[in-house]
Amino acid sequence: MILIENTCISDDVEDQFFVCNLDKCKGACCVEGDSGAPLDEVELAILDQIYPHVEPYLSEAGKEVIAKEGTYTTDWEGDYVTPVINGRECAYAIYDKRGILKCGIEEAYNDGKIDYKKPISCHLYPIRVTKYEQYHALNYDRWEICSPACGLGKELGVPVYKFLKEPLIRAYGTDWYDQLTQEIHERQEARGKEQQS
Repeated sequence: MILIENTCISDDVEDQFFVCNLDKCKGACCVEGDSGAPLDEVELAILDQIYPHVEPYLSEAGKEVIAKEGTYTTDWEGDYVTPVINGRECAYAIYDKRGILKCGIEEAYNDGKIDYKKPISCHLYPIRVTKYEQYHALNYDRWEICSPACGLGKELGVPVYKFLKEPLIRAYGTDWYDQLTQEIHERQEARGKEQQS
């Protein structure tokens, strides 16, 4: 594991490969799972604030669920999550012409309507963050529906931490990310020297 400031990063973040392959998975992470996308408490007010700009992008079913449950809800453990439609896809998810699920929040962001891209838990996937009192644990989440992304990442030679550069900087800052890449580079150099000796 790698320790930086108040974070503990799994070795898998360095060792595993990942590049989203939407042509293969069709955005299945927006529809599979036990509940909606996890939300940080600071994101709740943001969702309320941006919703008028996001609503035009959503499906009628998504709008109906949000009108009934609100822009966020809680799961069976009491954690904040996005609402879901009939226990399946996220209420913010929309299908494009190819039948691929995309994020309505992100579409509004891409069109310049809002400056919030999407929930940080979605942006950071396949890293899942567990927040403890003293530190954050960053772990690589293995999910069968993402096997095409693992395959594409390996083919292209893109490790998880490089694929997630933007959201990691969003979550922890540029200095933190620079420390992470430096630590990984030093570990790889050390391993290379061990193999040569």
